[in-house]
Amino acid sequence: MPEARPKNELNLRVLIVDQNVMRASILEEGLREAGYLNVIVLREMHNLMRRIVEIDPEVIVIDLENPNRDVLEQMFQVSRCVRRPIAMFVDRSDADMIAAAVDAGVGSYVVDGLKKERVKAVLDMAISRFNAFNKLREELDLARQALDERKIVERAKGILMKQRGMSEEAAYALLRKAAMNENRRLSEVAQSVVTAASLLK
Repeated sequence: MPEARPKNELNLRVLIVDQNVMRASILEEGLREAGYLNVIVLREMHNLMRRIVEIDPEVIVIDLENPNRDVLEQMFQVSRCVRRPIAMFVDRSDADMIAAAVDAGVGSYVVDGLKKERVKAVLDMAISRFNAFNKLREELDLARQALDERKIVERAKGILMKQRGMSEEAAYALLRKAAMNENRRLSEVAQSVVTAASLLK
């Protein structure tokens, strides 16, 4: 996924999730004064995930008055499922809630600090943290993929060595040659060998 901040950050589609009209208007005013032009306010919590998917915002600002655990868990679920920068304002919190927010990937978690002058700074922090977190997640995914591919190649080599009485070097060379001839990735050819071997058992 590309970074959340496009060339002109003020064109970002920002979604405000807040049931309180007055608080939502403070957030909206703060964003518009900061130059954000594309601000959408969502006051209805029913079918929240579906609505967020439909709106497809680039940044989400969630404002919760005295949230209970169930509401917070719903918001953290949104954060886990929707890979977008999220800034969350709450009136009160505790250490467990803050830890849960961080675990859920909330980029900015502001307790008792809803002031329109702060909204842009909080949003910038959420975007910055999201991009840093996303980069780490992509690097981790790539490392896991490389490890999985290496394991498949090792299994395929083991199968060839056992079935054809080959050395490890010869088995690897055969896999590489097949990959080059078929214009496929080495791991794909290795997977074919592993699959074929499991069918022949």
